[in-house]
Amino acid sequence: MLKARTIFREFLKSPNKVGAIAPSSRYLANAMLDQLHWDTLTNVVEYGPGTGAISKHLLERVGDHQKFFAVELNGSFIPVLNEKLPQLKVFNESVSDIRRICDREDVDWVDGIISGLPWTAFPEPLQEELLSATLDVLADNGQFVTFAYVHGLPLQNARRFRKRLKETFSTVTISRVVWRNFPPAIFYSCRK
Repeated sequence: MLKARTIFREFLKSPNKVGAIAPSSRYLANAMLDQLHWDTLTNVVEYGPGTGAISKHLLERVGDHQKFFAVELNGSFIPVLNEKLPQLKVFNESVSDIRRICDREDVDWVDGIISGLPWTAFPEPLQEELLSATLDVLADNGQFVTFAYVHGLPLQNARRFRKRLKETFSTVTISRVVWRNFPPAIFYSCRK
């Protein structure tokens, strides 16, 4: 219950920075993670783990031969992550610094990125900055998976972001609705 309260409180404080009102369900998490080609992944990053709803499932899948870490800008989530998932390596930094973080971690390229960031709540310049930083570390043919809530899809920001993804990545696949999530969501599976 602490995780749900923390997310909702942070959403109320900053809805343009925390897009979720509740933790992602295991159904959404596993559907997103099923998009990654686990047999060929070497380096995996999670953007915006929040309270670790998806991180928990990521940690179950990451093997000894794979490197995994998360980037979370909101400092209020760090103590929750440290308590619930002490094995998770999380950097309290911005995704815009992902290249520097990767360099510190001796990671040349990232094969898979799972994102929980509220992309459509961000102004266009920030979207552009974060996607550019993402492309800077994503390997050729690397995968980027992010989700969006169904109720927001008709909004202009969501349509603009979907268009930006299609312009940025070589392929973008849109999932079916994951109804067993609150709120219901879809996800974009993108390949560089």
